[in-house]
Amino acid sequence: MAKGILARKVGMTQIFTERGTVVPVTVLESDSCLVVQRKTTSVDGYEAVQIGFGEQLSKRVNKPLTGHYKRAGVRPLRRLTELRDAGEATLGSRLRVDMFAAGELVDVTGISQGKGFAGTVKRHGFSRGPVSHGSMNTRQPGSIGSVDAARTFKGVKMSGQYGNVRRTIRRLEVVRVDGERNLLLVKGSVPGHRNSVVLVRPSDRDEKLS
Repeated sequence: MAKGILARKVGMTQIFTERGTVVPVTVLESDSCLVVQRKTTSVDGYEAVQIGFGEQLSKRVNKPLTGHYKRAGVRPLRRLTELRDAGEATLGSRLRVDMFAAGELVDVTGISQGKGFAGTVKRHGFSRGPVSHGSMNTRQPGSIGSVDAARTFKGVKMSGQYGNVRRTIRRLEVVRVDGERNLLLVKGSVPGHRNSVVLVRPSDRDEKLS
């Protein structure tokens, strides 16, 4: 079975451990994660499995994708992604959260929440300028050019779009696995807004926490 799953971020809550301590967790639900395609070395040049998540209306799917889903024997899905460690997942099979175990470490990938246009203080953590009377650079970025280039070099930290980028949070502990309701409770926060789709994979260093 491919080790990885697409899930929906339900939200955050907290649970109590046997010792009575409070643990903040993010609830992830995976009720419709299906295997859409298997890629092999002989045909595609590498081993991978394509998985999909979320129902999609048939009228919103173009003809090539309609045939793609039909060959797999699954309904149209909203999100598609690939896992390079193909494993033994069969075409059209459903992936469930019980592939993970409590105490296991996972990496969660998603699109971070967009904050819109932001300045350098909020976006990059710049220090502010003086706030004394007459100061006109309280939240200004300061010098953005060089001495003799007469231009601004690429890569200078400036104001702009903040958030709405792909981010991966590594080594998050799986606190609880609810196989009946297909719920995965992960310690801490994960990228994305509520109801967004995230990818959960085993951590590169997946030793269990003591």
